[in-house]
Amino acid sequence: MENDKLHAMRHTAAHVLAAAAQRLYPGIKLGVGPVVENGFFYDILFAAPITEEDLEKLEVEMRKIVAEGHDMVREEISIDEAIKKFEEMGQDFKVELLRDLKEKGTTKVNPEEAQDIDVAHPDVASLYQTGEFVDLCRGPHVGNVKDVGAFKLWKLAGAYWRGKEENPQMQRIYGLAFETQQELDQYLTMLEEAKKRDHRKLGKELELFTIIDDIGSGLPLFYPKGAILRRMVESFISNLQEPRGYTPIWIPHITKGTLYERSGHLQKYDAMYPPMHLEGEADYYLKPMNCPHFMMLYASMPHSYREMPMRWVCTTTNYRYEKSGELSGLTRVRSLTQDDCHVFARPDQIEGEINLMLDMIELTYKAFGFNDFWVRISVSDPENPDKYIGDKQVWIDSEVSLKSLIETRGWTHEVGVGEAAFYGPKLDFMFKDAIGREWQLSTIQLDMNLPERFELEYVDSDGSKKRPVVIHRAILGSTERFLGILIEHYAGAFPFWIAPVQLRLATVSDEFVPFAKLAQEKLAQADIRVDLDDSNEKVGKKIRNSATHKIPWTIVIGQKEVDGGDFKVNVFGQEEDLVIPATELVDRAKQASQFPQ
Repeated sequence: MENDKLHAMRHTAAHVLAAAAQRLYPGIKLGVGPVVENGFFYDILFAAPITEEDLEKLEVEMRKIVAEGHDMVREEISIDEAIKKFEEMGQDFKVELLRDLKEKGTTKVNPEEAQDIDVAHPDVASLYQTGEFVDLCRGPHVGNVKDVGAFKLWKLAGAYWRGKEENPQMQRIYGLAFETQQELDQYLTMLEEAKKRDHRKLGKELELFTIIDDIGSGLPLFYPKGAILRRMVESFISNLQEPRGYTPIWIPHITKGTLYERSGHLQKYDAMYPPMHLEGEADYYLKPMNCPHFMMLYASMPHSYREMPMRWVCTTTNYRYEKSGELSGLTRVRSLTQDDCHVFARPDQIEGEINLMLDMIELTYKAFGFNDFWVRISVSDPENPDKYIGDKQVWIDSEVSLKSLIETRGWTHEVGVGEAAFYGPKLDFMFKDAIGREWQLSTIQLDMNLPERFELEYVDSDGSKKRPVVIHRAILGSTERFLGILIEHYAGAFPFWIAPVQLRLATVSDEFVPFAKLAQEKLAQADIRVDLDDSNEKVGKKIRNSATHKIPWTIVIGQKEVDGGDFKVNVFGQEEDLVIPATELVDRAKQASQFPQ
């Protein structure tokens, strides 16, 4: 949802960064400098790697260039002329891009590179000049560098040229850019808050999860508290969907490669782990997704129109070989657990099924405190109908239904014409967390491809065989990623109902331990997750320690409590204590433990 003006400002900022780098470090090799969310980056190969401290020098030089007030001058020349020009400049990476465009066409150009190359006009190269600096770029840019807006160089990262490990490793310089300094300052404040909420940091401090090198990158392990947290999240989904007619199935974690040949993943999907070669048998693969298993299970039995819709769910782990540089805590992993659902439906049932899914998505995110969201409705391109498979009328009806359902609810949305997959339209849900960051979480996808590939059928009321439509649905997306987002959303201070430890009892001295253990037993029997701090530390330190671990309720056990007095509950994040009569403690805790409705 970025406007054209801001896009041009950010693109120009990337151009100014490259100009500044060339001034300070003559002889550098320039890669690409695209616009990204909240700013831009530029990939550069330096003679000797720069450090984070060098970013300040680069930013000072950028500001000098802006103050010089150069116009952004566009020139169009032939591809051959551009190749010769950049060869003379010693810009090998730019030459490679141009040669690829000339020899192989636009198919070899990725989205980031497409911001440098005008793929719509592959016979012409567009250049922009800023003072003495010339760069290959499609544009658009602002008219003069003085209009670049507010910017700041942010961080350094490594990046292989064109994303391939066999290519040179460059340095990626990230910058932030906004129309005003106020907007930039607000974003920087949000970044500082994000550091405090970093789920990797909190995951260690709160003993939720870890990643151990001897086990493997991107393969998180969960401590007891983390395992309880993920169980609570997954149980919420189970308790939500099973009363609504969703039925669990179970599938294995490996499969023969022939299954993925049939589904098309073996040919098209590039994140599969290498095969397991077994003597005398077909190759087996770790499953990167669950859809083909669902299809095969459905196809193993005959079905009638009376059974429709069939709502099958399975919470199961997939394995994807993500590049090591893209892994990040729980939000980008190699083992991801999905709350996967496939609904097999008649075409006339699509609207009702999606409406039910929308109800559940709304309930889920309200329960977890995500109230700010919008929906992307991805539909087909009417000018290119040959790009899509399936019955044309089903497409038309499905897209009308999707838009109508979202509009009826009054949800903020945008329609992405031409953004549907070749096998069906879809809905993607974009949620904002507590500090305003946007995450793509739930998805609903119509599929007219897999039913065809797997020859799925049901017998209709007139006795004829028909293809069902498959609706893919994931509410959490993946458990691991959702947990990473949830940890940061709450900054580790979870609501009572999902907190791994809900209540801590802290004794004043050893003489009160027997009473505290009896209270702990009663609470545990009522399914309250309670622990006991009966250490020899002073009460003040026990309370501080409980706050450090962000435990929702802490109760000090002393003589007053033993004598039957009210319990004084220290509630995390609140200044005032909660006072609960002794006879009501268990019931009040049980009430607070209930899943939100």
